[in-house]
Amino acid sequence: MKRFLFAPFLLLAATVAVAQTSPPPFADTVTVSGMGRANVTPDRFTFNVGVQTVAPTVEDAVTENNRRVAAVIAALKKAGAQDKDIQTSQFSIYPQQNYQEGKLPRIVGYQVSNSVTVRSEKVADAGRLLGVAVGAGVNQSSGINFEVSDPARGRNEGMRSAFDDARAKAALLAQAAGRTLGPAIVISEGAQHYTPPPMPMQRAMAMEGRVAGDVPVESGTQELSYNVTVTFALR
Repeated sequence: MKRFLFAPFLLLAATVAVAQTSPPPFADTVTVSGMGRANVTPDRFTFNVGVQTVAPTVEDAVTENNRRVAAVIAALKKAGAQDKDIQTSQFSIYPQQNYQEGKLPRIVGYQVSNSVTVRSEKVADAGRLLGVAVGAGVNQSSGINFEVSDPARGRNEGMRSAFDDARAKAALLAQAAGRTLGPAIVISEGAQHYTPPPMPMQRAMAMEGRVAGDVPVESGTQELSYNVTVTFALR
């Protein structure tokens, strides 16, 4: 009987010894969020330009508009824009009406608008192509936007910055509670955000006195924001 009882006793003693030497699980934690930012240089631009014409008849308004838009597109291609860089984005015909009290509106002409969007990864050509379009007959523009084509650019810097921000917050809270900060236990990534450029307001350009030369534009940088949520152990 003593031999049968001796082996279980040794097994129980070994189990207790292992339990005593294993590190206890972290019972206390703190969860914080962090934000990091990275500034990247845009590598793509888009701008929208158009031609608006008015004539007594639809045929005359469309004919004149077609002629002038064709001249703008030809000038852009001659300046280096490729077929894939130019896309028609809007075409409209609106009647011009004369309103008099007590009478039905009378159509006195037609307004035709045709707009094209120009896209390119040659950011340095933005001002030159915009100037070419204006010089070729454009009298409407809805602005210019600079974009970052690859959202992964700046990600490493932004994510590290977000984690450092979370760790700094957690360390401050741990110190306030009279504790010390332990290792990160859980890390979750939040949604990526970017700060878009201000939305441009549509404006008309004078048809007379065409702009000579490039339009001065600056691409600047675009700010990307990254968020993480981290759970740290408290000691």
